[in-house]
Order: sequence, then structure tokens, then C-alpha cells
Amino acid sequence: MSFTDRTILVTGAASGIGLATARHLAAAGAARLVLVDRDAEALVRLTFDCTVDLLPGDVADEAFWDSAAPFLGRLDHAVINAGVAGAGAIARLEFAEWRRIMAVNLDGAFLTLRAAMRAIMAGDAARGGSIVAVASAAGIKAEPGIAAYAASKAGLIQLVRVAAKEGAPDRIRVNAIAPAGVETPVWDSVPMFADRAAAIGRDAAFAELAALATPLGRYASAEEVARQVAFMLSDDAALMTGSVLLVDGGYTL
Repeated sequence: MSFTDRTILVTGAASGIGLATARHLAAAGAARLVLVDRDAEALVRLTFDCTVDLLPGDVADEAFWDSAAPFLGRLDHAVINAGVAGAGAIARLEFAEWRRIMAVNLDGAFLTLRAAMRAIMAGDAARGGSIVAVASAAGIKAEPGIAAYAASKAGLIQLVRVAAKEGAPDRIRVNAIAPAGVETPVWDSVPMFADRAAAIGRDAAFAELAALATPLGRYASAEEVARQVAFMLSDDAALMTGSVLLVDGGYTL
């Protein structure tokens, strides 16, 4: 698949799935990448073999998107990836923690989606565009201790489905990808994983969790998820919209 002459927005682009996706899209010929992350120092260290515009900022800040609009230009594609993790049983969960997760994972996703749809609509109506949101298998399968994260991802999946219907007249496809475990830095903010990684090492902690959680016995790499995101963005997935692609090693079975 090729992304020649395409302009693509990627949020959460400084690490993990976002960075792997940006690199994959650049290698596939993207003409221009617009990369968003609140870690400005990590953003400025990135290099790609295509035109890159770096937009440090908080995806959950509406003022950021208002100021970013002139820099987006005409988009062809967008990857809504910025997200945070967290854990805690409902009875003990502080509202501030609930809001922290919702602000990025759902409010930020809405603001990104709105900006991306507007930027795609500003271009050639016959060309349209496509958007992929990085959701999670946690938004499909219930597990104790992840209420805020799971609810944010379930909300994102439904947001994608509504956007797919609204975007169809403008030839905008909107889909979601729902990984289970992916070996990314987001796990470092989960106390259970951080404690286990400190005890036995990060790679061993991932292997242990994957063996327990997935029939296939392993988690995805960020690069694997990036390739699947690229497929859904591409013309090879021209009839996919409002879909949720599970990338979970059988976790939700």
C-alpha cells in the first residue's frame, strides 16, 4: 500500500503505537506528517524522510486545536492515538483520576476527530479521506479495576461508529483498532505492571502477562499494530467504515 501525496495527522506520535505508525507511514511514501504529542522534547528529536510538521500540545485542550487548525491544512488521513492508562476499582477510584483518563482518551479523541474531519472536508470532496482511532479490547471485554480506561475506550468505539455514518456522505471512512496487550510505554503507568517489571524485568513481565491473558500467548508489538492501522487507512480497506479491528491474540474470546 502507498501513501504517496498524502498528508496524515498522528496524535500521541512521540512513542509507542503513534511513533511506530508515523514511521511506517513515512516509509510507505507519505508526503507530509503532522505529528502531535504533549512531550515536546521527544517530538523535536524525531526525524523522517518526508515533510513533517510538529505540533506539541494537549489533545484534550480545545484551544490547542483552534490554534492548530491553520497548520493542519488539507488532511487525507488521521490516526487518533493519544491516550493514557490507569487502574482502580470503582469504589476506590477518585473522580480526579476518572476525569484525567476521560479527558485524554475521550475528550481528546473527540477534539482530534472533529479537527480531522473538518480538515478532510476542506479538501477535494471526491477524494475524501480516512481516520483510524486506537481503541482497546478493554472497551469490549469487562475486567475489574479498569473502569475509567475501559469506559473511555468503549465510548471511543461508539464515537467512531457515529462518525462513520456522519462522514460517509463526504467520503470519509472512520474505523477503530482495538488491541489488547501491546508492548508500549503506556504500561509503565500501570502499578501492577510496574511492580512486576521491577521484580523480574520488563520483557519477562510482558511475557508473563501475555501467557496468562491471551490464547496466542504473546502481546503485539507497536510495529504490528502500525501495519494494521496503515491497512485500515489505505484504499485496500475502501469498504471498511464503522468497523472495529480486534488485535488481541484471542483475549476477548
